[in-house]
Amino acid sequence: MYIVAIAWIYVVFMMAITEQTATAGVMTFLLYGVFPLTIVLYLIGTPQRKRNRQRAEQRRRMLNQAEAGQVENPETNDPDHHSATKKTEQTSDSIAEK
Repeated sequence: MYIVAIAWIYVVFMMAITEQTATAGVMTFLLYGVFPLTIVLYLIGTPQRKRNRQRAEQRRRMLNQAEAGQVENPETNDPDHHSATKKTEQTSDSIAEK
């Protein structure tokens, strides 16, 4: 979709540089190119922003449930996870002693 936006900006730029005055060129570029393209890209991006917001809310709910102890964290059920954590703590203690 961005290729269409880039092509449109190019076309409007070419229109703007053929205007009689610099003021008319700037107005053409802004009024035919930048402002409408901004609105269109915003509207096209709305579904993705909605999906991102829903995913963030879902992650937040899952974290809140995990903190409340309602959902078990699969990493904490892994026996290797506990031993790796203990090894890290032991390494940190031995570094602190030096």
